[in-house]
Amino acid sequence: MSTSLVPRPARMTSGTARAVPALAACLLVSSAWAAEAGSAPAAGSTSAGSASGSAAAGESQPAVWTDKELTFVYQGFTTKYSCDGLRDKVRSVLLDLGAQKKDLKVQQLGCSSAAGRPDPFPGVRVKMRVLQPASGTADDKTVPAHWKPVDLKLRDSFTTDSGECELVEQIRHKIVPLFATRNVDLKTNCIPHQATATRPTLRLEVLAPDDVQHPAEEPQAAR
Repeated sequence: MSTSLVPRPARMTSGTARAVPALAACLLVSSAWAAEAGSAPAAGSTSAGSASGSAAAGESQPAVWTDKELTFVYQGFTTKYSCDGLRDKVRSVLLDLGAQKKDLKVQQLGCSSAAGRPDPFPGVRVKMRVLQPASGTADDKTVPAHWKPVDLKLRDSFTTDSGECELVEQIRHKIVPLFATRNVDLKTNCIPHQATATRPTLRLEVLAPDDVQHPAEEPQAAR
C-alpha cells in the first residue's frame, strides 16, 4: 500500500518547496519509464506460432529431422487447379520450406477430373521429414542447421501471380505451421472471383541444414 505525505504549509521552507515538485517529477518520469519497459516486447521475440530461437539468420544451431503428415485440400473461388498441377505446386513449396527431398511423398487426393483439367476440390496427401530445433536430450541425432530467409514463389515468374492469392493464404495457414519458422510475413488482399490489384507475398525464415543452401529446382506446373 502506497501513502502520500503532504507537508504542512507552515513548516515548508523555500528549499523544501522547490524539492517537493522536483521529487514528484522524478517519480512521475520513473513510473512512466517502468510502464513502457514492462510493455515493450523482448528483443528477438517471434510471431505467434513461430519456432523460438535465439540464433541469428545464417548462424548454425542444432536441429533434428522429424516425420510429418499432411492432408491438404484446396478450396478457392478465383483460380482453379488440376490435381497434378496442385500436386506439383505443393511439392515445390514443401521443398522451398525445407522438407527433405529424398523422403518427400506428395500424392493426389480425392480428384474427380481428368489429368490436366481443373478439379472442383483438388487435394494432396503428404508424408515428409522436416527440421525442428533440437530439444537438447542425449537421444537426439542432431544436424547443424541455420535460419534461412525464404520468399515463397508459386510460379515461374519473378513474383507470385495475383490470381493465386487464395492458395498463398491456405499455404500460410495449413502448411507453414508444420515447419519450424519465424518472422512470418504474409501480405494478401484476396477478393473472391477476381485477381487482386497487388500480388500476394509470403516471406519467412525456415530451418535449413547447413550443407544445403537451397533445394533443387522443381518444374512448376501450369494451372
